[in-house]
Amino acid sequence: MKTKFLPILFISFLLAGCSNSGAFLAVNQTVVNLEEGNYTIQATNLSGESSAGYILGLSYSSGPVANSLAIARVSGTGMLYAEAIDNLWTSYEEQYGTVRGEKAALTNVRYDADMLNLILYTQVKVTVRADVILFE
Repeated sequence: MKTKFLPILFISFLLAGCSNSGAFLAVNQTVVNLEEGNYTIQATNLSGESSAGYILGLSYSSGPVANSLAIARVSGTGMLYAEAIDNLWTSYEEQYGTVRGEKAALTNVRYDADMLNLILYTQVKVTVRADVILFE
């Protein structure tokens, strides 16, 4: 009787759990010639971060992709890359003012992922760093 109960319990955990897989992989590319001097480097090494916590799970990173597999999310929204970019722009606006109406671009974009894996709890944190250039 006990041996029949374990597979059912395992399958219900798989069906009731949650999974998060995120990456910010840009598929568009714009070629900008920066040798004409029509730009200024407005900010360097700005960063934005976002995190999410899960119970009974595991988080791992593979290059620019952060993944989590768990029973339930207990903190954060799971939109790690979008929130990290939004937080980067918020950080920029706190230091340099609004970017609206400006011809701005992110350059030298870097992604870092930090994982905390405990037996009952896992947390994934994504940090995005970039430089901001303004065009005339």
